[in-house]
Amino acid sequence: MNPVDFASQRYTTKAYDSNKKIPAEQIEQLVESLRLAPSSVNSQPWHFVLASDDAGKQRIAAAGASGVAAYNASKINDASHVVVLCTRTNMDRVHLDAVLEKEQADGRYANDQARLKGHATRVGYVHQHIFKSKDLQSWMEKQTYIALGCLLTHAALLGIDATPMEGIDFAALDQELGLNERDLTSIVVVSLGYHSDKDFNAQLPKSRLSKEQVFDFI
Repeated sequence: MNPVDFASQRYTTKAYDSNKKIPAEQIEQLVESLRLAPSSVNSQPWHFVLASDDAGKQRIAAAGASGVAAYNASKINDASHVVVLCTRTNMDRVHLDAVLEKEQADGRYANDQARLKGHATRVGYVHQHIFKSKDLQSWMEKQTYIALGCLLTHAALLGIDATPMEGIDFAALDQELGLNERDLTSIVVVSLGYHSDKDFNAQLPKSRLSKEQVFDFI
């Protein structure tokens, strides 16, 4: 498909058909698309929680989509699957060593010198965000949003509808899933599935500002 046609067709789903389920092989493809998402200096500061049955979805909806966020509950409960995208709350030595060991196992380093250089580069960037710009959490969340973009794109490629949601009680969701104790915090929830006939957004034309309004060509 032409990428412009593809971008024109995808949209945010507002209502799901609870009777339609995503095939297991396509869910596995989406899992891999998240795992393989790019991140700055391959820092991978994320974790993902996937709910594939009613009990899991109800836990997410009951905790995160209650109170003022209740309008999102049906998008969670009626979807086929739901993903909670989480970000680390620190970038500690344990995580950095795990990334380095996996890179070594995958053959990314020709020798010890290259391995040490790669590690030093990543640690340097992390220290910059901790001690200089002092925006480590924001930086890590930006990387997680890159993964979100990959998930939405690849879901659309598979003909799967999606709804990213920030209208969530993330503190309650963190508590329900025991995330803070694992140095994690939830930042966005994504429902996946197939839209229902009640999805008003499926029939509406897509609306974006014009090219002239959002681009400078230099």
